[in-house]
Amino acid sequence: MSLRPVVELGVAEAYAILSVRPGDDDLPPLDAIENEDWGRDWLLSRFEAIPADELAALGLRWDDGRGEDDWTSPHS
Repeated sequence: MSLRPVVELGVAEAYAILSVRPGDDDLPPLDAIENEDWGRDWLLSRFEAIPADELAALGLRWDDGRGEDDWTSPHS
């Protein structure tokens, strides 16, 4: 199973995941943040506190799948 990077989640998708997690009951209403510039970033930052094994159980991973060795310099 391929894990999806958290950064690929949309606002509604991230909100839906966080809203059902125990301890994440302090989320503002979705309509209060979904169209705000900071809303998506704020939601995605909440995923930093979720352990990697829990993210994996959700089919997610924190990184974008690129290691340092995968980065290619535009000047090489």
